Amino acid sequence: MALPDGIQVLRLPSPFAIGNVDCYLLEGDPLTVVDPGPNMQSTREALESGLAEHGYSIGDVELVVLTHQHHDHVGLAGEVARKAGAELAAIGPLADYLADFERSMDHDDRYAVETMVRNGIERQVAVSLRTMSAAFRVFGRGADIGRRLVPGEHVDAGGRRFEVLFRPGHSPTDTVFHDAESGLLIGGDHLLERVSSNPIAHAPIGIEDPEAAARSEDRPRALLRYIDSMRETRELDVSLVLPGHGDEFDDPAALIDRRLEFHDRRARKIRQALEFPMTAAEIAEILWTNLPVAQTYLALSEVIGHLDLLIEAGEAETVIEGDGVVRYSPR
Repeated sequence: MALPDGIQVLRLPSPFAIGNVDCYLLEGDPLTVVDPGPNMQSTREALESGLAEHGYSIGDVELVVLTHQHHDHVGLAGEVARKAGAELAAIGPLADYLADFERSMDHDDRYAVETMVRNGIERQVAVSLRTMSAAFRVFGRGADIGRRLVPGEHVDAGGRRFEVLFRPGHSPTDTVFHDAESGLLIGGDHLLERVSSNPIAHAPIGIEDPEAAARSEDRPRALLRYIDSMRETRELDVSLVLPGHGDEFDDPAALIDRRLEFHDRRARKIRQALEFPMTAAEIAEILWTNLPVAQTYLALSEVIGHLDLLIEAGEAETVIEGDGVVRYSPR
């Protein structure tokens, strides 16, 4: 499928299983780059060569726009904006996250450890996964956001006018940009055609005590929020989606319907397995045999999300005993 005139995609390498990240070059006023990729030398070189292929250099960039907080999308953002003297724009919660990147990452890791232990993962495993997560921090980097975007406002980028729309779920900071005139949607990882975006259990932005947040009854329900976000996006008039990974695609409404059906099927499968009180970790072991340890938290996040769906539907409930571990019981 051909990209619209004045839009180029630069497929930049990343160290993650998802593969290349799609960085978009929006030609026009102001010359804009969306999601310049992770903090890696090979990514830096690919970005520079990709710009050169279309007649530009880093110094020509006037605006850098970010879709969400994950390393593969934001790692080079501050560096590119600084070298270019460009404005760096992101939604307020993402600006807060990047303003103190190390603290934000530490909170995310502490929240993840507490979530894992609370849901039946051995603490030794959880702590080792935190160590693994910390090793990946080199691919991200903090940044000072010069322009804090607000949902509903419009931003001019590459000769187009985009509405800023907040779509949390995959992460707490997911943002999409909608050009109503052409029906174009810059989607980040909110919608991916090849794979379902995993609603990851992230720490809420701006909290002081990540362990307490993970234990709270008011913890974020990432999958529930993601489903709400998809339903909001389904109401938009969109003819083409530019995703954060993979090729551009049309008919996002049909994709969203398939995703909603998938989540319903997965919840049904978990409900069938839930014959007696079980932890989310025990359910994950049933769903995925021989799961690589690096995928533990993603799988756990998915199970917790679908258990939240079942609880909302009145088909499951939580039971917390003396060990503090959450077990889910059928209703």
